[in-house]
Amino acid sequence: MKFAALVAALTGALFAGSAFAADTYDVDPTHAWVSFKINHAGWSNAHGIFKTVGGTISFDKEDIAKSSISLKLDANSIDTNFDQRDADLKSPDFLNVEEFPDVTFTSTKIEKTGDKTAKVTGDLSLAGTVKPVTLDVVWNAESPLPWDAKTVKTGCSATGKFNGLDFGLKKLTDFGLGPDLALDIDIEAIKK
Repeated sequence: MKFAALVAALTGALFAGSAFAADTYDVDPTHAWVSFKINHAGWSNAHGIFKTVGGTISFDKEDIAKSSISLKLDANSIDTNFDQRDADLKSPDFLNVEEFPDVTFTSTKIEKTGDKTAKVTGDLSLAGTVKPVTLDVVWNAESPLPWDAKTVKTGCSATGKFNGLDFGLKKLTDFGLGPDLALDIDIEAIKK
């Protein structure tokens, strides 16, 4: 009887724990936008986007601090609407995509700031330098696809800012750029 009670207790604890476990999502690369803008000599803001985005999200709705996000951008997919500028940005003077083909962000801390908002701090790896960056994140919604009830999506939007010189992008100011880059991120992810 003691053994049966022990098994029942362990089974109950296991299932009770899993009820509050984080859900895992894969970033939908066809519905992920990671864009940036940077001041260009005071005339305007130059804009760009990374066209290839992937990653995973672990989302614990009961305790947001236990959630995590990991994003990977293909540095070679940068697009600023001008081929020569893109080539310059891919060069060793900037992103150095041959040596550092990926730009990554991996969360290290999540702090809930409201019902659907949080500050997400993580390690940004850019052109061989890793430094912390904090994003302001809004969780938008979660629901099944209207045409496929078995596929559930969640979505969030985020903004942030960092100084490009901190990541070794010393040539920015030579071209009258920045040095601050503003990030604008929208991600949809599919529940596993």
